Order: sequence, then C-alpha cells, then structure tokens
Amino acid sequence: MFSVVGSSGLLSIDLGLRGAAAGLALLIAAVGLRDLRDSTVARLGAAVAISAAASAICSAPNFPRPWQWWSLVLLALAAGSAVLFWLWARAAFDDDFVLRRWHGALWVAMAGTEVLVAGGAIGWPKPGQALDRAVQVVSLGLALLAVAQTLATWRADMVEGRRRQRLVVLIGATVYIAIVTLLNIFPSLFAFDASIASVGKAFGLCVLMGLYGWSLLRAVGMPEGSRPLPTTGILGDISAVASEAETKSPVIEPALLRRLQQLMMVDRAYRREGLTIGVLSAELAVPEYRLRQLINEGLGHRNFNAFLNRYRIEEAKAALADPGQKEVPVLTIAMDTGFQSIGPFNRAFKAATDLTPTEFRQLAMAKKASMPPKAHASSGIGKPD
Repeated sequence: MFSVVGSSGLLSIDLGLRGAAAGLALLIAAVGLRDLRDSTVARLGAAVAISAAASAICSAPNFPRPWQWWSLVLLALAAGSAVLFWLWARAAFDDDFVLRRWHGALWVAMAGTEVLVAGGAIGWPKPGQALDRAVQVVSLGLALLAVAQTLATWRADMVEGRRRQRLVVLIGATVYIAIVTLLNIFPSLFAFDASIASVGKAFGLCVLMGLYGWSLLRAVGMPEGSRPLPTTGILGDISAVASEAETKSPVIEPALLRRLQQLMMVDRAYRREGLTIGVLSAELAVPEYRLRQLINEGLGHRNFNAFLNRYRIEEAKAALADPGQKEVPVLTIAMDTGFQSIGPFNRAFKAATDLTPTEFRQLAMAKKASMPPKAHASSGIGKPD
C-alpha cells in the first residue's frame, strides 16, 4: 500500500497525523486544566499532552535544521516528556504521591542536555551522540519504571474506572516510547523505510492522544469516591454507612458492610501481616471487584492501604492517649497495630493528624493532666475500646 502512495503521499499522511495529534494534545491539555486545575494528576497530564504536541511538531520530516532558538523551546518540551509521563503515572496510581524539587531537576537535566546537544554547545558526535543516547536510554528506563510501579500497586487501587482506563493509556504509551527509543538508538534493527517509520510514529502518537483524551474525559465525569469514613467512636462507625447504603445504590450492600465491620472492628483484621484485598475478599466470600467497590463507594477510600491505615491510626491514637501505655515505645504500638516498620507508620500518622506520634502523645498527656479528675473519668481517654 505504501509503495502505491509514494513518498509525497506518505509525507502528507505523516504531517496530517502529526497535526491531528498535536491539535488533540493541546485540546486535552486545555480541557484538563479547565476541569481539573486543582489536581496534580490533571496538571501533569496537561504537561504530558503539551510535551506530546511539541514532540509531534519538532520530530516531523523537513522540520528546520539546524535548530533555531524557537525550535529549541519545542525540543526542550519534547525531551522532558519521559520524565513528565513517569510523574503522571506515579500521581495517577499513587494517591500519596507528592511532587519533589528533584523531580523538576530531573526534567531540567533531560531537557537541558538535549537542548545543549542540538544547539551545538556540545560537540557531535563526541560527546554529543553519547549524551543523546543516554537521554534515550533514561527515557526508556523511566517508561518501564512507570509500568513496574503501577503494576506493584495495581491490586491496592480501589477505583475501578482508574484501574481500567489509565492502565490502557499507560501500557500504550510505554510501548510507544519503547519503540520510538529503539528506533532512535538502533535504526538498523527495523527494516522499515524512514518515511514509513515516521508515519508509524505519527499514527501511534495520534492513537495515544485519542486514548488519553477518552480516559481524561471519562475521569472528569467519574465519581471520586472521596467521602471520608465516619469517625463516631474509636474506629469509626461503619454501621452508619450501612444504614445510609440502604437508601443508595444497590451495589453497596448493607449486609456486606456489616460483615466488613465485624472483620475490621471486632476481629481487627488490619493487624494481620500481609493482609491483601484478595485475602479479605476470600474471607468475606465476595469477588474482589465487589469489595473494591464497597470500600471505594461505600467508605470513600481510593486505596486499600489507606483503608487499612485508617483503622491502624485510630487504634494507635487511642494507645498513645492512654496513660497506662505512656511507657510503651512508639515502635511497639506501630507494630501492634499492623505496621511493619516505623517509617510508614510515622508518615501515615503525620498525614492523618499533622502531628508525629510523639507530639500527639505529649499533647494527649498534657490535655489529660490539665483536666479535673471527674472530667477525666468521664472523658473516656485511656478506656479499653
């Protein structure tokens, strides 16, 4: 078919696909920033889309060479796409992800290296070619790392729509990045004509932008499941949620919520080492997807670890506020409540209370010491749950 089209026809198809991909990418960026401007995922997604648009333009056949100053800006945006994609994948699948300064430094290093090489500040082929290939290898590594990190937390994700939609985009983008990187580093490995390979890249980018646009627009209309767990009592009152569920969607079963309450609040399943969504669903005799839906839509948790940590932190708070346990080390309390080490416990506790465990204990003890004896007796602090 390509032999019939001819080189000029291939060029027209190539440029048309790149124009469509760039236009769709910019539209996706605008929609994402408009509808989800307060979301780290949306901001990173918009940055990925803008980077993809820049890549579609500056990698087009017959793009002006040598690089002019304005084209170097496009190159910088395109060169940092792998870093942005990796960060987007982290933010999309890890609810605890936080952007750090070194993330920006990594983007600057990747983009800056490409700009310096293309601008002639670093000689070619040595060391310019070596640095260019190093950037390509790092880009491939970041794409593979995004997949590995996403799959590692796959089963803990409670949001079914996010599990399905973004994984499609993630795998598609990784395959695309891997193929393009190999084409750039080892062009002789592929027996395609350069113009056919260019059309293939443009087509792949256009398909990816279509998938990403579909995922983003679906995500905008999806319920976020962000209603917090009620906190009546030490560990929260799931019974209140079960009663409320009787008037809501039939997928949230009150009876199943009460069975979950039994496991978590009476049997304290959250203390068990290695507890997974699969183990919990087996004990409740329900499919995993139903339990994920229950935890997300019924209790407002987007992540299984966050669901478990809610109970662990509440028990830890009760222990830290108990005068009878004031000599018990914080590590012992952390291990007793189900945490495997002190680091994750401190981070989860700080995120939930804005205090370290030690600070929380000091404040609780100071508050108790300042209370009259009768008020202290009726406060319930330190009583067994």
